[in-house]
Amino acid sequence: MHIILVEDDTQLGAAIQRALERLAYTVTWLHDGRAALIALRDETADLVLLDLGLPGKDGLEVLIEARRNNIKTPVLVMTARDTLEARVAGLDAGADDYLIKPFHLDELGARIRSLTRRMQGLAANRIEVGALCLDLGTSEVTFRGIRVELTRREFSLLQTLMERAGRLVRRESLENSLYGLDNVVGSSALEVLVHALRRKLSFETIQNVRGFGYMIPREPK
Repeated sequence: MHIILVEDDTQLGAAIQRALERLAYTVTWLHDGRAALIALRDETADLVLLDLGLPGKDGLEVLIEARRNNIKTPVLVMTARDTLEARVAGLDAGADDYLIKPFHLDELGARIRSLTRRMQGLAANRIEVGALCLDLGTSEVTFRGIRVELTRREFSLLQTLMERAGRLVRRESLENSLYGLDNVVGSSALEVLVHALRRKLSFETIQNVRGFGYMIPREPK
């Protein structure tokens, strides 16, 4: 899952980025409103964590303009503006959730999981596809009832493919989700990652549509 974090507080932004990367998320950290709006226009992120008090362009303006341009990426607003009027303004502008600063990082993680469930139409933190089971809350994966140890990026890749089981996921989308917007990705990095994941599961689990991308069937072997 690729998250765009928009936060100008260096200490808080670094803490959030570290916490989310430990939870297997890919994070692109931006520091001002104008950069956030440019990134949102690409629609490469799965979720945006948006501070409102930003330099360059206020976060509320970013949100209003993004929704006006029909950008549907989920947005979780993080702000110290705790009045009822501010919360109503943020939600009416198109925010999907609203978190008041200061907050505990565990609560932020829970809110992200809640939004993920909502995006995927899930009632719980578990994603199940055939014999594969992935738990978003504990970051545990089991295959045929046996726990499988994955790296952070292997977990992220599997989550992305399982959330879209039965559908082709283009390699460009996978690369953005796994490596973010500001990283240079080697031409074979994704293939190496897929190969490592197949070895831990089975080589039939992930199918390759050459030149386009990858998919997990609805009933993987």
